[in-house]
Amino acid sequence: MSEPSNEQTLRRSPLHDRHRVLGAKTAPFGGWEMPLEYAGGGVLKEHAAVRESVGVFDVSHLGTLRVHGPGARSHVDSCLTNALDRINPGQAQYTLACDDEVGGVVDDMIVYLVSDDDLLLVPNAANAAEVARRLRADAPAGVEVVDLHEEQAILAVQGPACDEVLAAVGLPVGHPYMSFEQAELGGAPVVVCRTGYTGERGYELVLPGTSAPELWDRLLEVGARHGIRACGLGARDTLRTEMGYPLHGHELSLDISPVMARTVWAVGWDKPAFWGRDVLVAERAAKAGPLLRGLKAAGRGIPRPGMRVGPGDGTEPVGTVTSGTFSPTLRTGVGLALLDRSVVDGDEVVVEMRGRREAFTVTKPPFVQTAIR
Repeated sequence: MSEPSNEQTLRRSPLHDRHRVLGAKTAPFGGWEMPLEYAGGGVLKEHAAVRESVGVFDVSHLGTLRVHGPGARSHVDSCLTNALDRINPGQAQYTLACDDEVGGVVDDMIVYLVSDDDLLLVPNAANAAEVARRLRADAPAGVEVVDLHEEQAILAVQGPACDEVLAAVGLPVGHPYMSFEQAELGGAPVVVCRTGYTGERGYELVLPGTSAPELWDRLLEVGARHGIRACGLGARDTLRTEMGYPLHGHELSLDISPVMARTVWAVGWDKPAFWGRDVLVAERAAKAGPLLRGLKAAGRGIPRPGMRVGPGDGTEPVGTVTSGTFSPTLRTGVGLALLDRSVVDGDEVVVEMRGRREAFTVTKPPFVQTAIR
C-alpha cells in the first residue's frame, strides 16, 4: 500500500457514486479520490466491524498489471525479489520491486500466478505505472505487460464472517490463504483471492470496473445480517498497523530496503538475479543500519510518523517513527519505527511528541492476534 498523493487531478473509483450516497469523507490517496471513512460509522466502528464481523473496502486505487506471453513467469522472477518457484498456479505471493542501483523498494505487491505464461500483479496506486515501465523495459520478446489500472476494480471483503457473505452472493470460498480462484458472477469474470491487508480472514475480488457497483450493492445487502460495514482507508490503516504490515512510503521506499524493513523473508536470496540483488546481498552481510521494529505505548502516547525515538535514559536519538496510530483493539498507541540495531524487542524507549516524552516498549508485531488463515 502506498502513501497519500497531493496530485490536483484525481482519478475516481467506479464506486465513487456509491461512496457519496453513503456519506463518505474522501481524500487524495496515490492519485485517487478515495473514502477515508463513512457517515454513521467512522474509523472505530469500521475497524471493529472487520475484527468482529465483516467489512467491505473499495481498494480500486490499487494497480492491476497483467504480464503474459511465453516466459512471463521467468521474466517476473528475474525482476522481483521473491522466488516464484515457491508457488504453483492458483497461488499468490508477496514480493517487492527493488531499485537495481540502491536496493531500495520501488514498490511492494502481490503476484497471482495463473500459469507460467500469465501472471496478475497488484502493486500500489502511485507506483503501478512505474512498476509497469520497469517490467516492460526488461521484458524479452513475446512478453507483454498490460496496465489494467483504469479497467479493473478491487473490493476487499475482510473479517470473520467473510465466507458467509461471499457464499451468499455466489462466489467460491474456503480456498487456502494466499491462493485464488477464477469465477463468474452475472456474466463478469471475478478473481477471488484469499488475500488482504487487515490481518483478518478475508478475500480480495478483482473484476471489471463496470461490474463493481452491482457487486458492491449485493455485498452490502446480503452482509446486513452479519453487521457488514463499508470501510474506508482510515480503518484499513489502523488494521494494518495493528498487524505491523508495511506501508510503502513509510516502512518501504527507495531509502528503506527489504533488509531494513525486515521483509527478507520475501527475498529469494538463492536466485541468480533480481533487481537490486547485489546491493541487498552486500547490505545483508554487513549487518549494519537500522531495522524496523514495533512500538507499544506504556501510557497514553500515540506515535506519529517522523517523531524521534530515544533510549529510556533520554540520551541521543536511536530512530524515527515511520507509522503510528491509536489501536482501536488494544485501546492504546502502537507504531512502527526504524531503530538502531542496538535496540531489541523488550527494550524501553521514549518517543518525543509535542514537547514531552512518552514511554514505549519495543514489541514484535503483530500487536493483535487474529485468525487470518
